[in-house]
Amino acid sequence: MSTWSRVPVLRRLDPFLLAVLAAVGAALLLPAAGAVADGFAVGTSAGVGLLFLLYGTRLRPAEALAGLRDWRLQGSVALSTYALLPLLGLGLAAAAGPLLEDGLVAGLLFLAVLPCTVQSCVVFVSVARGDVPAAVVAATASNLAGIALTPLLAALLLGATAAGAAPDASAVGRIVLQLLVPFLVGLLLGRWTGAWVRRHRRPLSVLDRAVVVAVVYAAFSRGVAGGAFAEVGSGELAVVLGCCALLLGAALALTWWLPRLWGAGRAQRTTLLFCGSNKSLATGLPMATVLFDPHVVGLLVLPVIVYHPLQIAVCSVLAPRLARRAGRVDEVDQGDGEDGARAAAPPVPGAVPGP
Repeated sequence: MSTWSRVPVLRRLDPFLLAVLAAVGAALLLPAAGAVADGFAVGTSAGVGLLFLLYGTRLRPAEALAGLRDWRLQGSVALSTYALLPLLGLGLAAAAGPLLEDGLVAGLLFLAVLPCTVQSCVVFVSVARGDVPAAVVAATASNLAGIALTPLLAALLLGATAAGAAPDASAVGRIVLQLLVPFLVGLLLGRWTGAWVRRHRRPLSVLDRAVVVAVVYAAFSRGVAGGAFAEVGSGELAVVLGCCALLLGAALALTWWLPRLWGAGRAQRTTLLFCGSNKSLATGLPMATVLFDPHVVGLLVLPVIVYHPLQIAVCSVLAPRLARRAGRVDEVDQGDGEDGARAAAPPVPGAVPGP
């Protein structure tokens, strides 16, 4: 597995992130309109269905079930993703609500209920010398559960606020048709096509990301056409950035320290740190187009787009530092003196051998 030169984003910019930001800029300068906008709407709807078809095809049920054996770790990731961060998001939305447009408040809440990333989480856990198999299972399970939990939590949280962008009743049908049905079809087809899809993961990942970039462009184009960004100033953008930074900082602190209550080892804490704090832009943006009115999607996904590069940058710094700390702990545990004096030193709690 590539580990993005061991430090993602810091040694080279992520092309996917650049493409997303370019799509935002293109939509603000040259928004799609008329027949072009209609074509993007149809194309992105089909693309979202294809994304979830591929998600289902790639899943290996036997491996997922095997990885669920560490129920405390997997449960902690699920609770962090779908309980802890939503509660933090509610607090931030209440505090920042008077300073933000309703659509941005809704966007903060929607960000808080998204599943975790898959590729980024696994890479960060690998760099930091955590439990990589558990991270793969946790990220996969998070995205699988998100098909049901993200829309449900979005309806509950946004419906209980003045954000005014809660999913309507028709969203249930759209979720089933565009997300759940393709995913289940992919799961059924995986027996015959899964190996081929996993063999061609790299070119298919380009297709995945192209769909997400198209979704960003279409969503922001509709927002520009509907005047959603007309009154969003630099002050509100600064508030959104501050809220995203607070959400990420609180999530990282809590997911690192709370596992000590149940005696988690360093590898488990590292896995929970990244899987429990990261939020998926690649899954969240397609979901937003299914759940919400097209005219509010552009404004609503802005916090998600802000949070994504922020989590990449911060976790890129954390992962190598955790790896270096793990290496120092291993040296103390194993000892390197010829007389064995250092080998007799007491073990450091939570230390595990590196890969």
